[in-house]
Amino acid sequence: MGEVYARRLVAAGFDVVGFDVDAARNAQLQQIGGRAGSLAEIARDCDPILIAVFSTDQVEDVVERALLPAAAGKIVICTSTCDPDRLAALGARVAQDLRFLEAPVSGTSAQVHQGDGVGLIGGDALVGEAAAPVLDVLFPRRFHMGKIGDGGRTKLAVNLVLGLNRLALAEGLVFAARLGLDEAAFLNVARSSAAASQVMDTKGPKMWRAILSPRAVRGRHTKTRGS
Repeated sequence: MGEVYARRLVAAGFDVVGFDVDAARNAQLQQIGGRAGSLAEIARDCDPILIAVFSTDQVEDVVERALLPAAAGKIVICTSTCDPDRLAALGARVAQDLRFLEAPVSGTSAQVHQGDGVGLIGGDALVGEAAAPVLDVLFPRRFHMGKIGDGGRTKLAVNLVLGLNRLALAEGLVFAARLGLDEAAFLNVARSSAAASQVMDTKGPKMWRAILSPRAVRGRHTKTRGS
């Protein structure tokens, strides 16, 4: 996801400086028009600073070990999906030094790349307004959900619904396959029906391939044994 953010910012004309523990990622950043720098350089020279890492532990490490105190007074936007309570506690700990904002996203990396991701903003609304030039690029659609932690809480609730949507879609596709329905025709109908969901567009074709592939393999094996 960090690469997607960098691509959108570069395309919008921002001077993007980034750091990753993986040297290959730093090289990729340079290939897409950004510049690889050190954490110390980013803390000193960049504002706002965007964090896109894997876990709450990593967010805490980056903020408290790498950004403080060098980035004092700057906007730090955490886009990672974190433990909401721990992120709220982190925000409280750094409130005197950083203008901290959370912005987890609802959507796949492909959707975010296309500008279709939904930003779930938590933190001071005035900080959100100050960060608007960057947030406008990353999340043309976004909602301010309240205090730090509320963005993550919103994503947890959204992901619950999303998971149930995926489960229901998978069940429906298996049922349709067992009925012998054409997959393309069924998906087209489902997308136009009262059951329609975004998951049908993002995951439907992949689910069909997963359902049909084992059946195709079994068919080939049966033919081989009968020859």
